[in-house]
Amino acid sequence: MTGLGARAALALIVTLALVAPSLTARQVATPAAAAAAGAAAPASPASEWRSFRGSHSQTGLSASAPPATLKPLWSFNAGETIEATAAIAAGVVYVGSGDGELIALDFASGAVKWRYKTGGNLIGESSPAVGDGAVFIGDLGGVLHAVGAADGKGLWTFKTNSEIKASPTVVDGVVLVGSYDGHLYAVEAKTGKQRWKVLTNGQVHATAAVANGVTFVAGCDAVFRAIRISDGRELYSIESGAYTGASPVVIGDRAYFGTFENEVLALDLKARKILWRFADPDREFPFYSSSALHEGKLILGGRDKFVRALDASTGKQLWTFATRARVDSSPVVAGGRVYIGSSDNRLYVLDAATGRKLSEFVTGGAITASPAIADGKVVIGSQDGTLYVLG
Repeated sequence: MTGLGARAALALIVTLALVAPSLTARQVATPAAAAAAGAAAPASPASEWRSFRGSHSQTGLSASAPPATLKPLWSFNAGETIEATAAIAAGVVYVGSGDGELIALDFASGAVKWRYKTGGNLIGESSPAVGDGAVFIGDLGGVLHAVGAADGKGLWTFKTNSEIKASPTVVDGVVLVGSYDGHLYAVEAKTGKQRWKVLTNGQVHATAAVANGVTFVAGCDAVFRAIRISDGRELYSIESGAYTGASPVVIGDRAYFGTFENEVLALDLKARKILWRFADPDREFPFYSSSALHEGKLILGGRDKFVRALDASTGKQLWTFATRARVDSSPVVAGGRVYIGSSDNRLYVLDAATGRKLSEFVTGGAITASPAIADGKVVIGSQDGTLYVLG
């Protein structure tokens, strides 16, 4: 574990006059309005962030608000690039590094608790997920690993036929994970035994969302699928018309995600059709960032260097914020503020209501990983190989 040092500490640039965002009135609690508002509470408690987007619905919301003025608390140099989002549970931070290590760190101090090596395979964008006493992570050799959360000992491995960039989802004793071999797998969390697999017509890059016993995945085959978790039966599908790398937000009877055909889509899951499409009228660019859904706003980054908020009911653009490079990082909203990284080496803090910049933190490399927020702290990895903790 290394201290942050004077250079990085001074890199924290905080707006002098931080104004707390105003609380917006709750929308009328019709089912459609509730779905559009994203008013459901995050599944993880305020002290934890157990998976890539923080909850099975993947709304990107944290129940814990960091201080308005962030300060560096500690950092850890993993030695290789960090593209995956950290997981936080029971006072421990888990993060995968580019050299094929899953590392457990004490959340309070940054001290190393254990290291687990994948055995030669690198870890890319697959973020760890914590559940059933274990940490689950995929690697670029196509292996899903189950590691004891307490001691870092390998429990089992499950081999797919191509690289795993999707992040695992743990639900009801099952680990769901996509592979570039074109399958979504359900693997028993305790044993590593395959329960089922579903073949798609392309790589499965997105992380699966879960609601009411059904998992939802947007695929690189331009198809959004609803699959029953108990037996792997595909219940229905909706054609999106575009290659999709972003993970879907699913809440109520709505799903939202961006595509590589330069669009953001809202799906009506009850009617099983596309509700609206958003495309920037002036530029064409992919949406790789997964969205956050907060107070009726769908917030995400784009490869045109912008962070934008869309009206979740209509798709109308509400605000934009310009960074200096493309935004592949996925936003997290906490305490009325948006936390999101950019390939310009910065973590930005924005007012969720207006998009106004409140502060920024400069690292030594591009930030394509997404924030994890718990216990009033922001955890973010950078391609400079450092995990930063701010609070």
